[in-house]
Amino acid sequence: MVMQKSQNDRRGFGRRGPRRDRVEDEFDQRIVELSRVTRVMAGGKRMRFRALVVVGDRKGKVGAGLAKGADVSLAISKATTKAKRDLISVPLRGETLPHETTIKYKSAKVLLRPAKVGTGIIAGGPVRIVLELAGVPNVVSKILGSANKINNVRAVLAAFSRMKIVKK
Repeated sequence: MVMQKSQNDRRGFGRRGPRRDRVEDEFDQRIVELSRVTRVMAGGKRMRFRALVVVGDRKGKVGAGLAKGADVSLAISKATTKAKRDLISVPLRGETLPHETTIKYKSAKVLLRPAKVGTGIIAGGPVRIVLELAGVPNVVSKILGSANKINNVRAVLAAFSRMKIVKK
């Protein structure tokens, strides 16, 4: 039996109801690290790609995702999906962080310190990317431990999740 398409199918109405047009994504994404990884198998080496992606709305929500894929675009899309699934809220007081914190995640140690208005983001590497996408306009940061980008990003996210908003 051959099924013929009806007039409705061409307009986006199928068996599942009306097609929902994609909403413009409100999150910005940045690739922090993209690396080629290999796994040694019986027949030789199998290459894959690993992507670390940070997404944020620059208004207080940020997340990071790490994923592997057979090609670069697959790894990036999987990492972006994971990052959007694990978003956290960044506590802000005015235009900076509520208090100073030093966080240790595995071997990475990151210092985050509030700054005066007009200071900007003083941070380097992956910490800067996370702070920009989180929407923190004034902050001073220092990477004290490892230079591992994955652990530094996770350290900043852990610091955000442990911060408390102090009411005055």
